Amino acid sequence: MEVYCTRPGCPRPQNYFPDLDDSSLLKTVQQRYCKTCGMPLILSGRYLPVRLLGQGGFGAAFLARDRYTPAMRQCVAKLLQPSVSLTPAQLTIAQNLFEREAAVLEELGNEHPQIPSLLAFFELTVPSLQAGKTDQFFYLVQEFIDGENLEQELAVKGKFSESETVEVLREILKVLDFVHSRGSIHRDIKPANIMRGKNGRLYLLDFGAVKQVTQSAGSAKASTGIYSLGYAPPEQMNGQEVYPATDLYALGVTCITLLSGLQPTELFDSYRNEWNWHSRVLINSRLAQVLDRMLLSAPSQRFQSVAQVEAALKSGPQPPSQQSTVVVAPPPIGTPQPPGIAPQPLPPTVIPGTPPGGLQPSPRGSFSIWEVLSGAAFTGFEGGLLAIALTSLLPSPGLSMGLLGMILGGLIYGQYRRTLEVTEMLTIGAGTLALLVFFPALRSAATVIYPGATIMGVLFVGWLGALGAIAATAIFRLIYKFLSHLF
Repeated sequence: MEVYCTRPGCPRPQNYFPDLDDSSLLKTVQQRYCKTCGMPLILSGRYLPVRLLGQGGFGAAFLARDRYTPAMRQCVAKLLQPSVSLTPAQLTIAQNLFEREAAVLEELGNEHPQIPSLLAFFELTVPSLQAGKTDQFFYLVQEFIDGENLEQELAVKGKFSESETVEVLREILKVLDFVHSRGSIHRDIKPANIMRGKNGRLYLLDFGAVKQVTQSAGSAKASTGIYSLGYAPPEQMNGQEVYPATDLYALGVTCITLLSGLQPTELFDSYRNEWNWHSRVLINSRLAQVLDRMLLSAPSQRFQSVAQVEAALKSGPQPPSQQSTVVVAPPPIGTPQPPGIAPQPLPPTVIPGTPPGGLQPSPRGSFSIWEVLSGAAFTGFEGGLLAIALTSLLPSPGLSMGLLGMILGGLIYGQYRRTLEVTEMLTIGAGTLALLVFFPALRSAATVIYPGATIMGVLFVGWLGALGAIAATAIFRLIYKFLSHLF
C-alpha cells in the first residue's frame, strides 16, 4: 500500500509498504514512518494519506483512507501549512482560523447535505528535521467529495449556459440560507469553492474564512482581511463589517464569471467603478436584474437575505412605475422581516422594443447606435484602404483577401472588447491613409478606379467601404429588432 508523507518539504513523500495490503495487518499495525524523513504516516492512528490533492498559501490537502471503517472510507486530510514565514502572532491567527473551519464544519457540515462533514480535528507534535527541535502540525479531516470544482469545470467546458448558472445560483442560495440562519457568513464564495460531486450535487467548501457574528445591535466588529480578489465586495476589502449581502455579492460575481467565462478583473470597469458584464453574455432580463442588484457596491442596496433573492428570481421584471428607491440598512442576521414588508423591487433593465423576460443585453456595457455606426464606418474605411494596399503588394487575390479578413476581424473584436477607443481608431485610419499617400507602390491598385488620380481613388474606395459597412450594419440591426419582436 502506498502512503504519502505529509511533512512539508519532504523530498520523497511517497512510501510503499507491501505488507499493508493485508487488511488484517493494516487495521492492527500501530504506526509506520516515512522512509525519508521519519514523519509518522498514520495520522491520529487512523487516517492514511495516499496522495496530495492540492496546496495553497496556508495549507495542503491529501486524499486519505480511514482504516477503521469497513470499506476504508476516503476522506480529506487538510494540513495547516503556511507557505511563508509567519510571526508568532500571525501563526496564532492562522491556527485560530483553521480551528474555526473545523468548528464550523462540525456545526454546519454534519447538518446540511451540501456542506462536507467534519470527521476529526487534531494536532501532531513530532521531532523536527533540525536536531533538538520539534514541529507542530494541525490537521482537519473532512468528508471527501468526489468531483471537480466549478473553476475546473469552467476551464474544461467553457462558459456556462443561463440554465446551468441558474442551477448553481439556486443551489448555493439554499446552502447560504442555512449558513446565514446559523449566524455565520462564508466570506469566500467563488467557483473554486463550489464542488460538483459525481452524484450531480453542488457542495460549498472551504469554511476557513467563515465569520461568526453576534445578533445584538451595535456589536459589529471589523472584518479580518481574508477574501478572494475580485469576488469580495468593497466592505470586505476595506476590512469593515460583513453581512449576508456580502456573500450574495460574491455569489453574483461567481455567476457572471460562469456566464462569461471571464475573470472578475476582466468584467469590472475600474475607471467607471462599475461592473461591465452585460455585453459579454445574453440572458433573460429577470436574471440580469437579480445579478445587477447582487453586485451593487453598497450592502444596504443589495438583497438583504436569500429569501429576497429567491423571491426576485420567481417574479418577472417590474415596469418603471413600480420601481422603488427605498434603501434600508442591513438588519442583524436572524432578525425576521416584519409582516407585510415585501422584498425591495429590482431596478428595471429595459431595452426599447424588447419584450419583458426576453433575451437581451443590458444597457450598461452595451453599444449605442452612434458607437455601432461609427465603428462600422471606421471598419469599412480601413477595410477599403487595406484592400488597396494588400492587392498592390500581394500577387494572389485570395491571399490578400484572407489576410484582410483576419485584420478586420481583429479590429472588430477590439471594438467589441472596447480596447479600441475613438482616438485609436482615428489614429489607425489616418496612419493607413498616410502610408498610401506617401508610398505610391502601396496604392497601385487604386488606379483601376481613378487612373492618374490615385489619391482620389484611395479616398473613393475608403468612403465606399465606410458607406457599405454602415448600410450593412443598419440592415442587420433592423433584422435583429424584427426577429426580437417575433421571438
